[in-house]
Amino acid sequence: MTSLIDFVNGVIWSPALVYLCLGVGLFYSITTRFVQVRHFFEMWRLLFSRKDSSSGISSFQALAVSLSGRVGTGNIAGVAAAIGFGGPGAIFWMWVVAFFGAATAYAESTLAQIYKEEDGNEFRGGPAYYLEKAMGGRWYAWIFALATIFACGVLLPGVQSNSIGNAVEAALGPVMMINSAIGTFSFTKIFTGTIIAVTLGFIIFGGVQRIANFTQVVVPFMALAYVMTALIIVLLNINEVPRVFSMILKDAFSPMAGFGAAIGWGVKRGVYSNEAGQGTGPHAAAAASVEHPTQQGLVQSASIYIDTLIVCSATAFMILITDSYNVHSSTENLFLLQNIPADVNPHGPVFTQLAVESALPGLDKLFIAIALFFFAFTTILAYYYIAETNIAYVARGIKANGSIFVLKLVLVFSAFYGTIKEANVAWAMGDIGVGLMAWLNIIGILVISFMSKPALKALADYDKQKKLGVTEYKFDPIKLGIRGASYWEKKNKK
Repeated sequence: MTSLIDFVNGVIWSPALVYLCLGVGLFYSITTRFVQVRHFFEMWRLLFSRKDSSSGISSFQALAVSLSGRVGTGNIAGVAAAIGFGGPGAIFWMWVVAFFGAATAYAESTLAQIYKEEDGNEFRGGPAYYLEKAMGGRWYAWIFALATIFACGVLLPGVQSNSIGNAVEAALGPVMMINSAIGTFSFTKIFTGTIIAVTLGFIIFGGVQRIANFTQVVVPFMALAYVMTALIIVLLNINEVPRVFSMILKDAFSPMAGFGAAIGWGVKRGVYSNEAGQGTGPHAAAAASVEHPTQQGLVQSASIYIDTLIVCSATAFMILITDSYNVHSSTENLFLLQNIPADVNPHGPVFTQLAVESALPGLDKLFIAIALFFFAFTTILAYYYIAETNIAYVARGIKANGSIFVLKLVLVFSAFYGTIKEANVAWAMGDIGVGLMAWLNIIGILVISFMSKPALKALADYDKQKKLGVTEYKFDPIKLGIRGASYWEKKNKK
């Protein structure tokens, strides 16, 4: 099974997908005239202009839900793996994919807003909706929806919970080993998995509003505490910062693990972390109530900066400043650089835990375990919401309560099982899920742009209104030549 998973993963994450992720970001950066730079201050203005609505969730809540998906185990364990297999230079390529990915995030999130639908007191939307309405091909939208249900409901939750289990076990120890029919597991992981499953079940049975209310409090608080900890470590070792920057830039172009490894791992873990192009962020973006689709596109673009340039960089600097990492070669059990014991798994959060323990002994490994719990747990909540949205898409016009109930049970079990299984298997399965969604979504948003350019038309319209100094933005898809934006058409008629 492990060999099969690795084979499939190798096919999906071929160099083609790596360069496609970078290429689509470059394409939308050029066609939007670098929206991620031009509207940098507008992003933050919109981020803090909180407007409540009786329908949907606020723009800030949508950001919190999407950030809960972006800021997860990829920011702690994912960064460690990028360094462990791609060398320090992989961090540079994570920055590159974040910069260009901000333009991709703008495009896919704006498309989600344009083609969203009203479902009672909630908005539904995402790639499946805009792939159908903008491309006119429901079959392709269905493939994406089914792939996303499988990825977010089965494959990806286990990656997040696995990192929580590994972090808690590293902090507290295994306590005792328990034999079962499916293997031998530590009591610590079983207990942690049970806590995750019970808490997860309580929240996801409360609907999107409960998820939004939970994440808008937890995500900003935990991210701020984590970044502040990293900042303290950097300030205590400020003389090491020039060395770290030099190492990252030098290894990005002549890296110890090979140029392709640095790019491959940097892009793979960059996409896993910030999810630009993957198609997960648009689901939360569609749920927001905004005056103009471009506004939520810009807010989601800012989330890429928060995720990678701030949180991922915080992890990278802690690891590199304290030299709490090894760099593995392509040959098993051989190292290109070894600073810590050989048995430390680069797929887990231990690099980061060792870095914090080395710089701030008082915090020890428990702080990272707590931070990872909240980061990864809120990401699992985001996965549930995404999977539920795609079930709602597939079941439009009929009652889907039974399917959604099954999804909740499967996702809770997946999170529990992921907590106790091996890290390398969990990450490989997660990479398959991320890669499948990225292939389908990126091809889709490129085709849509060549067909009708709805995201670019919306941006031009927003720029025009902003230049005129309007106080309330309006969006008229018919006037802009955008077809299929049924919600906005109905809203304008009202």
